[in-house]
Amino acid sequence: MKIKDIMTKTVASVNPDDSVERAAKVMREYNIGAIPVCNGEEVVGILTDRDIVLRSSADGQNTNNQKIRGIMSSNPVLGTPDMEVKDAARIMSERQIRRLPIIENKNLVGMVSLGDIAVQPHADSEAGKALTNISEPCSPELS
Repeated sequence: MKIKDIMTKTVASVNPDDSVERAAKVMREYNIGAIPVCNGEEVVGILTDRDIVLRSSADGQNTNNQKIRGIMSSNPVLGTPDMEVKDAARIMSERQIRRLPIIENKNLVGMVSLGDIAVQPHADSEAGKALTNISEPCSPELS
């Protein structure tokens, strides 16, 4: 099965010069935890709700004045509509990411999440493996 068959095709995005507050409001409006950051239709980064908390709010930043470019993850991992779902799951597992922006000719055309993969028939093993790897702690537990 191809990613284009399961991806969300209508995707909200933000600009690197938008405020962090605007990104948070868009994420709340669409009930999403990650949003692509685009120059036009070209994906230049990704911003997650975790980025906002750890790179902005936890540091006491003014989210109304702070630009997205200062806290986004640059050079995000990207997928294509014609890639196989199992390949997307493998990439997500290896890179420990839950969402994958989908591009075609450098333009954002969709987004796929681990949840999108998990609800597909016969995808439970790929999604399960990906979730296991994504959920592994990257540092030892603190006592």
